[in-house]
Amino acid sequence: MRERVELNDETLRDGLQSPSIHQPSLQDKMAAVRLMAELGLNAVSLGLPASNDAQARDVTELLERIATERLPLQPHCAARTKVEDLRPVVEIVQKVGIELEVYAFLGTSPIRCFTEGWSLDDLLRHLECAVAFAHRHQLRLAFVTEDTTRSRPEDLARLFGHAIDLGVRRLVLCDTVGYTTPVGAANIVRFVRNLVTQKGESVALDWHGHNDRGLAVACSLAAEAAGADRIHGTMLGMGERCGNAPIDQLLQHRWAKAPARHPQHAALNAYRELVEEACGWRVSSAYPWPMFNSTDRCCRLQSEETMADLMPTGF
Repeated sequence: MRERVELNDETLRDGLQSPSIHQPSLQDKMAAVRLMAELGLNAVSLGLPASNDAQARDVTELLERIATERLPLQPHCAARTKVEDLRPVVEIVQKVGIELEVYAFLGTSPIRCFTEGWSLDDLLRHLECAVAFAHRHQLRLAFVTEDTTRSRPEDLARLFGHAIDLGVRRLVLCDTVGYTTPVGAANIVRFVRNLVTQKGESVALDWHGHNDRGLAVACSLAAEAAGADRIHGTMLGMGERCGNAPIDQLLQHRWAKAPARHPQHAALNAYRELVEEACGWRVSSAYPWPMFNSTDRCCRLQSEETMADLMPTGF
C-alpha cells in the first residue's frame, strides 16, 4: 500500500447496516471514533442523518466531539442525491458550525436504473439538483456512484464528467455487491483517473468495496495500486450481506511494510473488542488477525506453550 493513500472508516455507517448486529450506543460510537484517530485513520463516516432522528442526533453529537477533542479525522456522512436527504446535513452543519462533507450516492447500473425507472437524463438531473443544493448551502459534496462496477462505461463517463464540470472534487467508485475482481477494480480506477486527467482538474478518487466474492481486500489493494486516493473499509469487515473490506486487514498490509513504525497494535485490539462487544459481531477463529501484541490465544503462542501443548488430545 502507498503511504499517501488515505483510509476511510465506514463502520458507523455501512457497517451498521448489517441486519445481524446490535446498534451501538453513542458512547460506544465515540469510543470507536477515538480509536480510529489513534490508529491513524484519515476519515470517518458518521452515519446517514436523513434515515431517522436518532441518526441525526448521533451524527451531530459525534461531529461536535470530534471538533472539541481535536481528533485528526475528516468527518463525513452519507445521503442520497435528494434534497430531503441533504437538508438534514445542512441543518447539522449550521447547528455545529463545523464542515461536514456529504457523500451523496446515486445508483447508476442498468439493474438499478431499471428498478427505479431512471434514464441517463434522470441520473444527470439528480446529480445537478444535489450539487446545486449543496453549493447554495456551502456544503462540500462527494459524488458516489452506487454499483459503479456494474455500470456502463459510457454512462460513467457522462456522469463523472458532468460532476467535475459542476465543481465536484471527490468521486467515489463502489463495488456495491462485491461483483468485480482485482483486475476489474484496477481497470475502473484507471478508467476514471483518465477521465479526470482529461478534465485537467484536481479530483480525488475513493474506492468502496464489498466482500460478496471474498475479494474485497484484494480489490482494495488493486484499486490503490491503480491510483485511488482513499480506500474504504469497516472493522472486521462488518456490513450488509458478506460485509465490506475489513479495514483491520488493510491496516495489516500497511503495517507489514514497516512494523516498527506502527505501534498502534493495542489500539487495533481494543477496536476489535469494542466492535465485538457493542455490536455483537463475531468472526471465525480462523479470521486473519495480526500476531503482534494480540490478546487472542489463537493468534499468539504464550511463552510457556509449545505447539504440542496446543494440539487436541490424541492428535
